[in-house]
Amino acid sequence: MYDAAVLWEWVEIAARWTHVVTAIAWIGSSFYFIALDLGLRKAEGMPALAHGEEWQVHGGGFYHITKYLVAPERLPEHLTWFKWESYATWLSGFTMLILVYYLGAEFYLVDPNVLDIQVWQAIAISLASLAFGWLAYDTLCKVFVKSNQTVLMVALFVVLVGMSLFYTHVFSGRAALLHLGAFTATIMSANVFMVIMPNQRIVVGDLKAGRTPDAKYGKIAKQRSTHNNYLTLPVLFLMLSNHYPLIFATEWNWLIASLVFLMGVTIRHWFNTKHARKGNPHWTWALTAALFLAIAWLSTAPMRTIPPEENQSSLGVQGLRYASAPGFDQVAEIVAGRCSMCHAAEPAWEGLYWPPKGVVLETPAQVAHEARRIYMQAGLSHAMPPANLSYMEQSERDAIMRWFRAAGAAGIEG
Repeated sequence: MYDAAVLWEWVEIAARWTHVVTAIAWIGSSFYFIALDLGLRKAEGMPALAHGEEWQVHGGGFYHITKYLVAPERLPEHLTWFKWESYATWLSGFTMLILVYYLGAEFYLVDPNVLDIQVWQAIAISLASLAFGWLAYDTLCKVFVKSNQTVLMVALFVVLVGMSLFYTHVFSGRAALLHLGAFTATIMSANVFMVIMPNQRIVVGDLKAGRTPDAKYGKIAKQRSTHNNYLTLPVLFLMLSNHYPLIFATEWNWLIASLVFLMGVTIRHWFNTKHARKGNPHWTWALTAALFLAIAWLSTAPMRTIPPEENQSSLGVQGLRYASAPGFDQVAEIVAGRCSMCHAAEPAWEGLYWPPKGVVLETPAQVAHEARRIYMQAGLSHAMPPANLSYMEQSERDAIMRWFRAAGAAGIEG
């Protein structure tokens, strides 16, 4: 019989790999088409309804691309749709949210030190917030439809700052920033599913029926696509943030997340301006560097860690099962001797100024809390300690595996 933890790890690996691959495809096509659109130029001899053209070279050949701002006179026989990259990215990302943060809510989603709520309540808040994100954004787009688009982006930024504060006062720091990324990614994917694709279907339907398509549908789709372009880089940053405690486990994590959105705007402004052949606004890089330095400075605030006085009463059902499993005392001693010099609130290892990945293993309660990680990293594999710098013996790894599996068996029997 396969070890359940190993099987679960591979399920997560498959979901994460799928998410990364589909995200690359979506982001790549999004960046390409925005750059293409900005680079279009009028030229002699273009079809009557054409908006602009672009010549490109790639892969040993030349491409001649023509864009019709509304639609061509007739529907072409072969039409490629760009939608599944977006849908697959969101679906695989939501799968990761379920696997890691919903099914592992006791460890990764709920932090009693932030807000003491039940797992079901946290999951309900998570789902409701994602739905709220789309409704709030879509409402803003409709309210400010005739306004300067900068006003709309400022209004959206205010919403994002508010959600940063909200998430960091409800979930663990790790979950808060990832949820802000999911909140934004849901808006982006819903733009494709709820606005861009339906509008394109209307245009296609008009062409098939012999009607002249209304230009407003293309303009609305272009607006939403442009928003997605500016939101992409912050989403990537927030999705990667869960690997870096300096981002999520600080007092100012909500402000760090907010400033990341500004960095996304400054970076994309430079690329979009350059692609539109309107100059090279190098000041955007200076501003981006200043924002990044401000974020780095904010990250030096005291990190949120499990207090030394933490005891087993706050571990939850799963944590208590690991703490009471046969062999736990031996494993706690092994971890204290082989791991805690680095995984401490104040690491003793030279060159480390914070615990790797924010994992603190100084007390038995903390060891029980990180049971699955310890099993995967130091029991089943030899990933930890890195290069076996603390000389963990195979017999000690075996003890870790026996303990974790005994806790799993106890859970099944219970």
